[in-house]
Amino acid sequence: MRLEDSAEQLRAALAQFPVESFRSVAGVGSATLEIKKSEFIGLVAPASTEEEARRIIDEQKQLHPKARHWCTAYILGPDARTQRSNDDGEPAGTAGAPILDVLNGSGLTDTVAVVTRYFGGVLLGAGGLVRAYGSAASEALARTKIITRSLIVPVSARLDYSTADTVRARAEQRGWKIIDAEYAADVTVHTGVPADDVDDYVRMLADLSAGAAQPLIGTPRYV
Repeated sequence: MRLEDSAEQLRAALAQFPVESFRSVAGVGSATLEIKKSEFIGLVAPASTEEEARRIIDEQKQLHPKARHWCTAYILGPDARTQRSNDDGEPAGTAGAPILDVLNGSGLTDTVAVVTRYFGGVLLGAGGLVRAYGSAASEALARTKIITRSLIVPVSARLDYSTADTVRARAEQRGWKIIDAEYAADVTVHTGVPADDVDDYVRMLADLSAGAAQPLIGTPRYV
């Protein structure tokens, strides 16, 4: 969107993003625990939709077809609006809920956890099951990296080489992320800026380019 049309459009676009940042996992983590002859295989993975979460759950069922239970939990959406858990045949509240508690306790969203159980013949009792499923999820989570995804507004501007170098340095000083730069006769700099800083960045571009920069404001997104 062009600058002269951007303020109202940007406000409308930002209304679709409920939080400025959220925590998720960067990749898959897994761990296996043996507790009183039962094997608990925990897996934690990123998922941004219910379809993706269910696909990951189905993959674990296919990978472990002889297991007794595949207990699950997932939290989705930047504001953690969607939360689901499933005991998959274990006594109510002893499996899905403690797995979900692990995700909530770490402040995560867009994350799915599956704990697969091979039953070893020894009953654990309600308390034992809660500890086992929670521990398997926790151990899997400990084996992946937690990241913070932040809301940015992409702003692009075509600049001469000298101005582009100065803009890059100033942006880095402010903590604004240079997403990309395209080099030709001049330089097109693509910068990710927090929503509250867009006006400051646009003013900086105008000052450094003596008004020559014509910034284009893109669609906000989480990175």
